[in-house]
Amino acid sequence: MKVEEGEQALLAYFSSSNSAHEAVLALRRAGFRTAQLDRVGRFGVRFNDRYNNPLANQANTITGLTLYSADINPQVKTDTRALLGADPSVSGVGLTNYGVAGNEGFLVTVVVPQQRVEEANKIITQYGGRL
Repeated sequence: MKVEEGEQALLAYFSSSNSAHEAVLALRRAGFRTAQLDRVGRFGVRFNDRYNNPLANQANTITGLTLYSADINPQVKTDTRALLGADPSVSGVGLTNYGVAGNEGFLVTVVVPQQRVEEANKIITQYGGRL
């Protein structure tokens, strides 16, 4: 993603992937061509993209549910899995604004002309984003 002269990059955080995805679609419908959604976290691991739903028997690990890390091979990366499992968010004793999954783990980045920053900001906040 490249920001040209006269443009600005806006970074917005969302607590829900659905809201973030809807915001990206709305931004694109408004004519903002460069808008993308990413999942963010505090650990240097590759996060899985699949949906971990314990009610549908689709959750393999507790860290997969809380830190989106179910794709870490349990036989190869046992040290990584142990460290992730020790995170306070996994135990359910997350601290206020600690960054547990579902807090604000989704990032929407959009490049906008400077004269349309307020318009993009309005769309983002309409879908629950925080700049």
